[in-house]
Amino acid sequence: MDNIDEILVENRKRNARLARDSNYDPVAGIGCCGPRTRVAAGTFNDGDAMIPDSMLADDCYSLVASHSDWVKLRCRHDFEYWAFSCVRIRDKITGRDVPFRLNKPQRRVVGILEADRRDNKPLRMILLKARQWGGSTLVQMYMAWIQTCLRRNWHSLICAHVKDTAAQIRGMYSNMLASYPEPFWQGDEPPRFRSFERAANIREIAGRNCRVTIGSSENPEAVRGSDIAMAHLSEVAFWSATAQRNPEATVRAICGAVAMTPLSLVVMESTANGVGSYFHDEWLRSLAGASDKRAVFVPWHEIEIYRSQVDDPEALWTSLDDYERGLWSQGLTLEMIKWYHDKRREYPLHSMMQAEYPTNYVEAFVATGHNVFATEKIEAMRVDCRDGRRGDVIGEAPSGSRALAALRFVDDPKGEMEIWRMPERTSQRNRYMVVVDVGGRAAGSDFSVIAVFDRAPTAEPLRMEIVAQWRGHIDHDLLVWKSAAVAKFFNNALLVIESNSLEHDDIAPIEMIVDDYDNIYQRIDISRDTENIDHRYGFHTNRETKPKAVAALVAAVRDHAYVERSNIACNEFATYEQRSDGRYEAKKGHHDDVLMTRAIGLFVNIALEPVAPPSGNDRLVNRSVFY
Repeated sequence: MDNIDEILVENRKRNARLARDSNYDPVAGIGCCGPRTRVAAGTFNDGDAMIPDSMLADDCYSLVASHSDWVKLRCRHDFEYWAFSCVRIRDKITGRDVPFRLNKPQRRVVGILEADRRDNKPLRMILLKARQWGGSTLVQMYMAWIQTCLRRNWHSLICAHVKDTAAQIRGMYSNMLASYPEPFWQGDEPPRFRSFERAANIREIAGRNCRVTIGSSENPEAVRGSDIAMAHLSEVAFWSATAQRNPEATVRAICGAVAMTPLSLVVMESTANGVGSYFHDEWLRSLAGASDKRAVFVPWHEIEIYRSQVDDPEALWTSLDDYERGLWSQGLTLEMIKWYHDKRREYPLHSMMQAEYPTNYVEAFVATGHNVFATEKIEAMRVDCRDGRRGDVIGEAPSGSRALAALRFVDDPKGEMEIWRMPERTSQRNRYMVVVDVGGRAAGSDFSVIAVFDRAPTAEPLRMEIVAQWRGHIDHDLLVWKSAAVAKFFNNALLVIESNSLEHDDIAPIEMIVDDYDNIYQRIDISRDTENIDHRYGFHTNRETKPKAVAALVAAVRDHAYVERSNIACNEFATYEQRSDGRYEAKKGHHDDVLMTRAIGLFVNIALEPVAPPSGNDRLVNRSVFY
């Protein structure tokens, strides 16, 4: 659509819909969540109002004898009314304390929480935050509502990446209690925080017997074993991982104390901090429906302050690039796009703008402007990723000839091997290819990875496919035997071992397995005098072969030329960078072990003979799929 008159007509329609959405009145109940019924002005209520149906059904409704009784009863059923009537927060523009009137993103989040609360479900959410819309404030005030109006002896925890942040969040709670209207307070003592048994990190709400504890991911032991019914986990993407602690263990310890009961609550919220983190993994699990949490993302354009007046619509439209015109196609108004267009000029790279003001969750996790792989291409690959069947391929021994005898797959939920498709038993030569990247032995070192490619799958889609993967830490000699076992299990697959580390390891040369497994990739080494040609086992990664392998992977990801199954691989794609000197490396703190198996495998595949079609006598078995 390039006709400016048509654009303006459509823009007026969009703004009219936004105006209707902004006609929000928490006292009158207009635009509030949940089923409601209009009641006429009476002796005690303020006027006509849409009140929650649950309030009408409450036995106390007929016993209301004063305006204070009315307000207290409605506060117990109507969070949005309570927030406006009883809570004052600091306005970010004026700096004044004002009634807490929920903005549009806050109302959407509350609508999700309230729907689960009305259904008596435990409240669980992972919240990917944009900036400046009050996500942390909303979560904390929702917890405060439960503690001040709905439950006594209902304890909560605020845990952030550092304790000062948790204290700031609890400070919002302190301010709320300090300004709470006493006629509407539903406690046995005046509203305030008081110390609890001289504990520096615990406060108790006077008159409600509800405790609020603060902690940090830096000192998880301080919050272990807490008696809590609600947990607000803030900025989880920034929780650090060390040899002694990691975010997953800390969250598991906290959430293990929260029972799966109605009105129990766990909200994990954060701005994004790149991919491959615990928070990113949990976000993807929630999107896939594999987590107990509802995934909620708030884009920048849902936040009302991100709008600018448009004085010359035609000049604006002609100045927009394809990305910005794409925002129009997504339903945004010219006023939103004008704000984005102007704000974007502050950033030297569009990716930096996308990271700060994401339009979708993919942009929120974007890393840097030096990424080798385009974010949208990675996400297209990620569509095929899913959990496989966990376990391991084992023989009669971990090493030696018996390591390749009586091979079988043994299920183990904690196994280091993940398998998405069992081998098809055909006579096709090199139908499968096994690629090995050699890592370190210690837990903190790089991983060793064994990736299995199906070069000619018979199931749709008919593209080369990752069908299994082993990833862990292991001694190099055992890794070589493990790789041979996996290759033999997958129809005597072509075994491609990255040989750099092993060529300097007297204990684990590739040659140790050749008497028991002979379908091993060999490269041609030409001596300096160019007369002697030598075949050597393994793929050697060097200044010549690595750029070619990475180029093969870049093309495959760009064209979606193979099927990826592992989210770990996609995470590594998203944190793989090209340095200013041209070298390829994983972003600091990340890995590229899985990525390199893909790069080597795709590069080697270019030179291999195509897989012959199965003969008519081949009997296909074990075509089980585990996703």
